[in-house]
Amino acid sequence: MTKNSAGMQAALRIALVLFILGVWELMVFRGLLNPFYTSHPAGIFEDLVAFYSSGDLVRHTSVTLSQAMLGLFFGTIIGIISAFVLGLFDIFGKVLEPLITALYGIPKLALAPVFVLWFGLGSESKIILASLLVFFLVFFSTYGGIKNVDRNILTSVRLMGASQMQLVTKVILPSVVPWILAGVRGGLGASLIGSIVGEYMGASAGLGWMISYATNFFRVDRVMSCIFILFFIGIVFNMALKYTEKVLLKWRPPVDYGGTL
Repeated sequence: MTKNSAGMQAALRIALVLFILGVWELMVFRGLLNPFYTSHPAGIFEDLVAFYSSGDLVRHTSVTLSQAMLGLFFGTIIGIISAFVLGLFDIFGKVLEPLITALYGIPKLALAPVFVLWFGLGSESKIILASLLVFFLVFFSTYGGIKNVDRNILTSVRLMGASQMQLVTKVILPSVVPWILAGVRGGLGASLIGSIVGEYMGASAGLGWMISYATNFFRVDRVMSCIFILFFIGIVFNMALKYTEKVLLKWRPPVDYGGTL
């Protein structure tokens, strides 16, 4: 991708967001939307300024981010290790993979009250919930990547005298990195969801707690402000992950589909 095309894409994204905000503000101004229920961009901006000036924005955002990041870290590490153990040792995979799949079907968000009961109202319950959500996404993505490694390459490397450790570090791991990053991409959003939902269930700080508090007092501007903050965090996370992918996968040539994909 050239710098010009990247700049054009960024400009189009910004133009699209500004267009949506403009239409939203215009509909409120024309009376087509009730700002009591939907708020409007100007009101949200004013609330963001007040939110920041009071110091609450930094405090609540840092609480949610710290919980989400720890959940992403632990969930990713445990998911990768579990996937490699089950993927490299068939006996473990055949026994445990169906059980993990069954556990994945349980609504994790419904476990939030249980985690609060078990681990208290502190950050521990939110981190554990976020880690659990991330774990499944990273595990299944990594496990699928291990199972899809080209067997012909593995056979050829074995015939060349490679040890098991060399197979893992030189063949399997590089092949699985794109799959891991795909799982982490989904885990970024999942970690925030786990933190926010945990704060809904019981907390004294965080963006989830603030949304719940503002909703109870019909402060729609504050609710929308928190949503915009989460939207911005998601953009920053996505940019950071794309940069990480570019660094880790610089050995992989770009795919040219011969079209405009």
